[in-house]
Amino acid sequence: MTVIVSDAGFGPDSWTAGFEGETALDLTSDTDPASLAGQIAGAEMIRIDFPSFADGRGFTLARQLRLMGYTGRLRAKGHVLADQYAMARRTGFDEVEISDELAARQPQEQWLARSQWGAHNYQARLRGGSAAR
Repeated sequence: MTVIVSDAGFGPDSWTAGFEGETALDLTSDTDPASLAGQIAGAEMIRIDFPSFADGRGFTLARQLRLMGYTGRLRAKGHVLADQYAMARRTGFDEVEISDELAARQPQEQWLARSQWGAHNYQARLRGGSAAR
């Protein structure tokens, strides 16, 4: 089973359409975003795999997809740690999908401690404004 992490904490997976390719895409972290130009327009959800917590390519891919104009649901899946939640949200992810085992090792309180991700954005502080997505 999996746990979905959002700014509200742990919750069940509300995505019911499946990953058949028409409404959702499953991507690896090394996917070239230029190869997706025609596919992302019709995707209601994109899920990017994180094979390791040390592999940050998924964050870069998420940011590039948002810069390309993708406005649908964006989910990080796999080995994302609670300490990385703020980075996931800042790069464009809406939610994180983790295993039950990871949820047991890093309980909801650890994720909620990072749910105010917009309040601790050093770039916004340097610009003198509020945190931006």
